[in-house]
Amino acid sequence: MDRKSEGLQLLGKETEYNSNYSPEVLETFQNQHPDNDYWVQFNCPEFTSLCPITGQPDFAEIKIMYIPDKRMVESKSLKLYLFSFRNHGDFHEDCVNVIMKDLIKLMDPKYIEVTGFFLPRGGISIFPYANYGRPGTKYEKMALHRLENKQTM
Repeated sequence: MDRKSEGLQLLGKETEYNSNYSPEVLETFQNQHPDNDYWVQFNCPEFTSLCPITGQPDFAEIKIMYIPDKRMVESKSLKLYLFSFRNHGDFHEDCVNVIMKDLIKLMDPKYIEVTGFFLPRGGISIFPYANYGRPGTKYEKMALHRLENKQTM
């Protein structure tokens, strides 16, 4: 087994889509450049979840940006994880925070931010943003700075 695919269970296998919230599908692999600070960005333009009150579908683009440390999220597992929100009822703000917290728990990044660009319902669109910088590091200061200066669109 090649060291880059070590421990990955989903990549290269037939895809099974879980229709219930499933953080356990997330997988990581070793970052080959942990001493470099660099951005990794994922765009999920077809994110869907359900309104927890009405059960109506909500559609969004989810953007995830992070600076990895030792572990990185594997993209197919991330796709399956995001797809698992399809029948999950949560408010927009909750979805963004849950995604961020699950990814922090999974890979302990130096820095991460998640933005949801939810399409309008009832004439209002919502763009929740959450971020995290590792406490006691320059990334904690970066998170505060980016939050204070956040401009969406």
